Amino acid sequence: MCGRFVMELTPELLATVFGILNAPPLVPQYNIAPTQMVLVVRQVSDHRTLDLMKWGLVPSWAKDPARGSQMINARCETVADKPSFRHAIKYRRGIVPASGYFEWKHVGKAKIPYYFRMKDGTPLGLAAIWEEWKAPDDTPLHTLSILTTAANRIVAPIHDRMPVILHPDEYSTWLSKHITNPGELQALYHPFPAELLDSYPVSDKINSPRNNGRENIKRSGD
Repeated sequence: MCGRFVMELTPELLATVFGILNAPPLVPQYNIAPTQMVLVVRQVSDHRTLDLMKWGLVPSWAKDPARGSQMINARCETVADKPSFRHAIKYRRGIVPASGYFEWKHVGKAKIPYYFRMKDGTPLGLAAIWEEWKAPDDTPLHTLSILTTAANRIVAPIHDRMPVILHPDEYSTWLSKHITNPGELQALYHPFPAELLDSYPVSDKINSPRNNGRENIKRSGD
């Protein structure tokens, strides 16, 4: 799964990697957790936008928006079949920019957090789907879920799932408004190449979302 991640990207890097025009200065975040607001890249007409959405998808037909806290991830194998996700995967796809993400390894009763990032320091583009839910007074709430796939060989010793990480040359396909058949997206769900990722243990300070400093991504023991 993907339950915490980091975002410390400059506007210039967002523009270069994700094709965002006029990206605003962003405050680095080192412990983004479910139910918080996260940035998502979307295709709107002939350009891409960078929008804030709540992490935890709430289907448009849901009676209680609180159910979103249970849907922070969507399995790629079943995303097209689940009632909560099957509309979004056809028409409402986005990309969550990230510098890296955290996962926990179970060792006996202990849980050791690990940080995963690109070896070359470039951003991750996490495949996401989003929905719009409206309150009784018609106030819209935009929410999202991050897709997961089977773990590659560097993630597997820590967890059996990992986020669907898109290659930059796959961004246009994922965001395309012309693709509404989920079957055409299957090739994008492959585990990201392990040789391009780096991982290492970090402090258990990240267990609390209140801890949001850069020390969260410092290698344990350094």
